[in-house]
Amino acid sequence: MYIRPKEEHVWIRIVVFLCLWHWAASQLAYSISEELNKGTVVGNLAKDLNINVQELENRDLRVVSSYSKTYLNVNLRSGNLLVEERIDREELCPQTIKCSLKLQAVLSNPMTAHRIEVNILDINDNSPAFLESRYYLNISESSLTGERYFLPVAVDGDIGSNSVKTYKLSQNEHFSLDMQSGGEHGVSAELVLQKALDREKQSVINLILTAVDGGKPPRTGSLQIHVNVIDVNDNIPAFSKLLYKVRVKENATPGTLVIKLNATDLDEGMNSKILYSFIKRGNIDPSNMFDLNSETGEITVKGGLDYEETPAYEVRVQATDRGTVPRSAQAKLLIEIIDANDNAPQISVTSLMTPVKEDAELGTIVALITVSDKDGGKNGVTSCKVVGSAPFNLKSNYKSDYSLVVDGLLDRESTSVYNVTITATDEGAPPLSSNKVITVHVSDVNDNAPKFMEPVINAYVKENSPTGSVIYTVNAFDDDLDVNAKVIYTLLDSSLKSIPVSSVVNINSETGDIVSLQSFNYEELKTFQFKVQATDSGVPPLSSNVTVNVLILDENDNSPTILAPYSEHASVNSENIPYSAEAGYFVAKIRAVDADSGYNALLSYHLSEPKGNNLFRIGTSTGEIRTKRRMSDNDLKTHPLVVLVSDNGEPSLSATVSIDVVVVESTAEIQTQFRHVPVKEDSFSDLNLYLLIAIVSVSVIFLLSLIILIAVRCHKTDGTFSRYSAPMITTHPDGSWSYSKATQQYDVCFSSDTLKSDVVVFPAPFPPVDGELISINGGDTFTRTQTLPNKEKVSWFYEIGGINGNSSHFFYILTELFILCC
Repeated sequence: MYIRPKEEHVWIRIVVFLCLWHWAASQLAYSISEELNKGTVVGNLAKDLNINVQELENRDLRVVSSYSKTYLNVNLRSGNLLVEERIDREELCPQTIKCSLKLQAVLSNPMTAHRIEVNILDINDNSPAFLESRYYLNISESSLTGERYFLPVAVDGDIGSNSVKTYKLSQNEHFSLDMQSGGEHGVSAELVLQKALDREKQSVINLILTAVDGGKPPRTGSLQIHVNVIDVNDNIPAFSKLLYKVRVKENATPGTLVIKLNATDLDEGMNSKILYSFIKRGNIDPSNMFDLNSETGEITVKGGLDYEETPAYEVRVQATDRGTVPRSAQAKLLIEIIDANDNAPQISVTSLMTPVKEDAELGTIVALITVSDKDGGKNGVTSCKVVGSAPFNLKSNYKSDYSLVVDGLLDRESTSVYNVTITATDEGAPPLSSNKVITVHVSDVNDNAPKFMEPVINAYVKENSPTGSVIYTVNAFDDDLDVNAKVIYTLLDSSLKSIPVSSVVNINSETGDIVSLQSFNYEELKTFQFKVQATDSGVPPLSSNVTVNVLILDENDNSPTILAPYSEHASVNSENIPYSAEAGYFVAKIRAVDADSGYNALLSYHLSEPKGNNLFRIGTSTGEIRTKRRMSDNDLKTHPLVVLVSDNGEPSLSATVSIDVVVVESTAEIQTQFRHVPVKEDSFSDLNLYLLIAIVSVSVIFLLSLIILIAVRCHKTDGTFSRYSAPMITTHPDGSWSYSKATQQYDVCFSSDTLKSDVVVFPAPFPPVDGELISINGGDTFTRTQTLPNKEKVSWFYEIGGINGNSSHFFYILTELFILCC
């Protein structure tokens, strides 16, 4: 078909062949020229396949191939097959007469495949070219007219009529040009001597050889020929044949003899000695594949022969004598390569429809596969199959084209990826085979509902926690993937004391965080229950439920409440005691309650403002106020007491009550409504005797130890005194004394009250520093004062019991004293 290159539009000759093969497979054939513009219409697939244009998009028409470039594409709106990328025939099919693109048109719903073959027609877009710009030719002046000389051939990437058709020689008086047609091997030119040469007149003759192709307009390429005229030797060698033909197997080992050339020369001596050589023509160098013994004329195999690359070689050989002016003759050698089964089949995946849904039906196409073999004859006939137990199979479409289809049930949760092995085997002897592994990914469908780790969840939340606090985070997992595994959490409709649960708590639909919408009060609500539903995002969605029990934890948010008769707020209560009251005399009993529970409601009682007296004490757990000793003339007549009632919460809350204790001379003046006569001990028990002995013994030991320690330290050197500050013992007007020392970790103090033998042992809350002072007050209290590094003073107030007090407290003190003395 002739194509005018200057015009924008191109005539396209379309030949369509339609034949049914198995499941509606067919073949279409088109012919187009190379170098067409992008968007040029090749043909109408909708018309040629007899498909309505409106169905093309619904059936997802695609054109697939195994080429690295997308040369052709289809317009789904019109059904036209269009040129997508520049097609260069010389690049696509170098040195071949027939060039075609092999494609497949694939339709879905139902899946069908149609083979398309597009023949690429050559245009004259390449000029002839010689491999060298200059060619040197030596010709004896004694050469006879009519002698011929082979000239280099021009190479043209085009074929057919666009290839080299003729040669032209520049005007001269000695040579002419003789054209020879080699059939499918092209045209060659020989230089013919028309007039005898005379070296003395002209030693060098410069010619220009022009190669002209058959295009319209024709293209040309030129070569400069330098003819050196040489004198003497007047006979040329002659081959036994002008054309030699030989066959050799492609698996012939290097060194295998191909042929032995034979040429003779009528001259004598050195002029009759012949050297054989190859003539390089075009871009083919026979010396790469064959060795030629220049003296014997034996041609042997040099490199690896490959029938698939080059089925035949056309070699030009030359016989040159050894005369002073060598003369030569040329002959043609055609070497045909015999095919051997040396190529395994090649498996190409032209289209891979992955991932495949796990609920895909049997027969669903997964991939389109093409098997090819470079060998010829039976060596190129192949068969293909799936190896292994994968749920897939091969279905033959057209000759060496196959479809990989689903042949069993798929389950992504058990197997999400299949590596399908395909084996192709040819019919050679011995047969060769190759494998191809196709990775098929299985896509997910929503076939699994979300799951909770446990059917019932217990969540704990403190009362009075701020609104918006996260109570609990529920978590459900889904075996599906991506959207099908995305879980959304919701609260199921329920009510709490006629109040919708959605007004009490809320849930984050994405994270599962259950958030409180109000602050809870343990005293009003201790627990409540609701259900959470987890729903995935699949179509249709699947869901599951879990029960959530919310348990409110008590917080110390209620202060103790003083009960009657001391419950009046901001009032000062008064109690009277006789001057003759003994130690342990009952003064009053404070009662209090706490609305909290547990340790938050466990109350303890303390006298917070003794104001310098040590006359009274209070039971920490009973709230009973009693005298610690008998009255003395130095005591005040009115003793204001402040009772602090504290709970055991964190932080502790407290309440206070003020009581003025008035000392009266006689019991007749006492008008307290609640009065309990102190219990007197009838006898002095053995336990009290043992305790008295123990305390006296320990006191003596401690005093002796203290005296010895002071004596030892007084004899220390000056350097030692610089490290330790001197101990200080201070007496007070009320009869108490204090002891301070910077290096002591524990301080032991005795009361100077003769009525009791109270003692306390306590660890320092801070490391001991200079300036620490322990003051023992008269009675059951003492004060510890410490000066911090920043000059700030900190004091602690302590109360202790005596022998007549709490026995367990005393045992604790006794144990500490014993450890200290040891």
